[in-house]
Amino acid sequence: MKIIAFGASPSKNSINKKLATYAASLFKNGEIEVLDLNAYQMPLFSVDIEEQIGQHPLAQKFLDKIATADVLVVSMAENNGNYSVAFKNVFDWCTRINAKVFQEKPMLLMATSTGAKAGANVLGIAKDAFPYYGGNIKATFLLPSFDANFDIKNGEITNPEFDNQLKEIVINFQI
Repeated sequence: MKIIAFGASPSKNSINKKLATYAASLFKNGEIEVLDLNAYQMPLFSVDIEEQIGQHPLAQKFLDKIATADVLVVSMAENNGNYSVAFKNVFDWCTRINAKVFQEKPMLLMATSTGAKAGANVLGIAKDAFPYYGGNIKATFLLPSFDANFDIKNGEITNPEFDNQLKEIVINFQI
């Protein structure tokens, strides 16, 4: 089973990428590929730029990666209550090639932040919007107060309640 995981943040030390990587590791017999949004940096999307250069090849490369997945594990970064600009830009370029960006792949959709709300706003936005773009969301998960509940060195959730909750989600995940 091929799992594509990514944190929807351009941060080199993305806590959402760390959470997505950990969650992906919980799937039994999974071949995991973790994407870095920095590998998909494109000009800020506009119809004027698209008219000049056409469809950006990095958007197609991102879509090709999604196509290889049996499962998507996506953790959304929240910037001012919404998607990160880096994610939104990749997403916008991709929708011009294939409006069903997520290609109906079964998805574990998550968010985390250093605050107590854990990115609940962006998770809600994504949960409502992604089905229109081929997001087959099977489960969602929020990890609040990342710094207090995740061990970066060992790459795992330290709070047993949240860890068990995520493990239960993965065990019951339907493909």
